[in-house]
Amino acid sequence: MKKVKFDQEIYTFHIDFAGHVSNIVYVQWMEIGRLKLLAEAGLPVEKIIRDFGLLPTLIETKIRYKQQLFLGDQVQIEVWLSRLKNVSAIMEFSFCNQRRELVAQGSQTGLFIDAGTHRPAPLPKSAHQMFLPFVQGDEGS
Repeated sequence: MKKVKFDQEIYTFHIDFAGHVSNIVYVQWMEIGRLKLLAEAGLPVEKIIRDFGLLPTLIETKIRYKQQLFLGDQVQIEVWLSRLKNVSAIMEFSFCNQRRELVAQGSQTGLFIDAGTHRPAPLPKSAHQMFLPFVQGDEGS
């Protein structure tokens, strides 16, 4: 199983009134991770839209915070799929600090939406196969 791994810098504008990284920054990092996973699978968003007429759309985001991140900390993010169905997928995220301590975990549920009807639509088999290396868990249809 492959994971997409990347580092994100923490900037002053990521810090909230409590002096740690704001919760919304994790959601932004998750979006970056989602786009990186799609690209690494060979299916960047623009290709999914152009070639298949599908819009990869999020319907749920969850984050569990375990520790705080502060200015000067380093963060490494890992992204993979825990479920891949015909019209939906669940992405998992882990956020670790420079000591490799888990600081947060998250997940996002996404649907493939037909660009014309805006209704859920199945991912073509060829595209489904491209995501399989990133799945740890349920690969059913």
